[in-house]
Amino acid sequence: MSETKSRPSCQRGPSRKTKPSARIEVTRGMADSTGTYRTCAVDVQRTFTFPPRRRRARHRRTHRRAPMPDAIINGVRIHYNEAGEGEPLLLIMGYGMPGEAWLGSLPFLGGFRAIYYDNRGTGQSDKPAGPYTVVQMADDAAGLLDQLDIASAHVYGVSMGGMIAQELTLRHPEKVRSLVLGCTMCGGERSTMCEPQVIEDLIAVVEGMGRMEPAAWVDRQLPLLFTAEWVEANPGIRDMLLMIAPMLPPTPPETAQHAMAGLWGWSSYDRLPQIEAPTLIVHGDRDVIIPVDNARVLAERIPGAHLHIVEGAGHGYPAQDPVGVHQLVIDFFRERRQAASQSR
Repeated sequence: MSETKSRPSCQRGPSRKTKPSARIEVTRGMADSTGTYRTCAVDVQRTFTFPPRRRRARHRRTHRRAPMPDAIINGVRIHYNEAGEGEPLLLIMGYGMPGEAWLGSLPFLGGFRAIYYDNRGTGQSDKPAGPYTVVQMADDAAGLLDQLDIASAHVYGVSMGGMIAQELTLRHPEKVRSLVLGCTMCGGERSTMCEPQVIEDLIAVVEGMGRMEPAAWVDRQLPLLFTAEWVEANPGIRDMLLMIAPMLPPTPPETAQHAMAGLWGWSSYDRLPQIEAPTLIVHGDRDVIIPVDNARVLAERIPGAHLHIVEGAGHGYPAQDPVGVHQLVIDFFRERRQAASQSR
């Protein structure tokens, strides 16, 4: 196991200064080049960020929000979408959230064919009777790759999506070229659990998506994703979530409960040494939903895994350092691609 650390480049305050970066331009609700969250006119239903001007035309072609198609997998209709070109990258979202929660990441994933989808029970995918097991959802992911004639892909899963990604790698190792596990855990008795109130708040947020008044929904969600200090220094994050809230389809309470019930009996701990795919683990050290000790368990158990800790970041670490975190992930995938090509 190796470990690195970073601090969010968009964290502001008297104790920290950031240098301007030319990597991204200001968009509504996202961090600008000085690390400030600001607001300007942009169609957030198409994208949350724009690349530099010289790549903007290509960005419009590759990240246009076309209607999401469907695939019938294991008897369940799974709603999915694709963006970009290059090697396939399967993005697996967490508990109760639709695949569109990845939209803010897409502009940073240039050079890859990103595939994101609604897990069963969420978004516009079917909502069959539960409970939904991690094994079922991993097989859904494998089936989606089969439907798209993709023999193998890079895989990035966050939170519950990271658990699905682990199970996908264990059950279908031939389908995973490399693996990134974000803010996730191995489950079972070896996991460090969050406070009971956090679970209660998380379920309320998922069940309230598309139902609660947006301001109340956002205010319930913010403490789960970010530290109070960071939100105070970056008030634009609340504005961004207020804009996103009306776009997210509701998750029926019963299907949210099905997904949660399926997590309790699942564990990968004893099987983690079987993972052969190159693995990067990314976690914020202030995560209240899945405490950072869970990342260290994964890193210790998965052979050759690299652990990267984002200091001062919570469960929503990608939004706290969108440039740095996504560059870390992309560099990892590219290094694995280069290593694979050299070994042939």
